[in-house]
Amino acid sequence: MGTWNTRGLRGSTLEDLINRSNDSYREKKLALIQKVPTPITPISIDKESRHITLAYFDQKSTVDYIGAVQGIPICFDAKECAVETFPLHNVHPHQIAFMREFEEQGGISFIILSYTMKNELYYLPFDEINRFWTRMEEGGRKSFTYEEVDKSWQIRSCRDIFVHYLEMIQKDLDRRD
Repeated sequence: MGTWNTRGLRGSTLEDLINRSNDSYREKKLALIQKVPTPITPISIDKESRHITLAYFDQKSTVDYIGAVQGIPICFDAKECAVETFPLHNVHPHQIAFMREFEEQGGISFIILSYTMKNELYYLPFDEINRFWTRMEEGGRKSFTYEEVDKSWQIRSCRDIFVHYLEMIQKDLDRRD
């Protein structure tokens, strides 16, 4: 029997809360956001049950979520951090490239970052993620700290919306105008 904290279940609580929030947004006709399935390559399939018994994750997925908020295309990834330093190797180069191209097409890209030890969620706009990424590529830190995160981007809960990130998207839009 597996344990609840196996590597494969990392992030599942955050994703569950985001999925429930997305359901509420859809029901209220505020947004239509879908979880992007993680692409896998099956290795072994049980012939009787036709279930995949062994597979590996394909490396090149894009981001966790994609959709539209009142006609504005958005994409984002959900990440969890159990300590005060977030290693940038948890974000892949192809994800940065996808988010950059998405922004160039007029969309909004971001990361929802959960600091699990603090029970806090943050919206990290793409320009902030890109700043940390560029710093790393130029030979700087390969991570960023909790202290470096702008606390004005904290995501709050609101009634039946556990991860109410639409407020932060509005903030992101307002500063772009």
